[in-house]
Amino acid sequence: MSEHKDASASAPYDAQTLAKKHRISIEEAQKIIAEHGADRKASDKAARRIAA
Repeated sequence: MSEHKDASASAPYDAQTLAKKHRISIEEAQKIIAEHGADRKASDKAARRIAA
């Protein structure tokens, strides 16, 4: 089970998941994912800037 958790931490977000988590549009989430790829920490940071 911990292997699955580790794998998902390095996998890029799904646009819908990122959008829902940060209450941003799917289009904005897609742009963030395109820019930051698998870096979830950077994606979260970018999404927080948009949501604020």
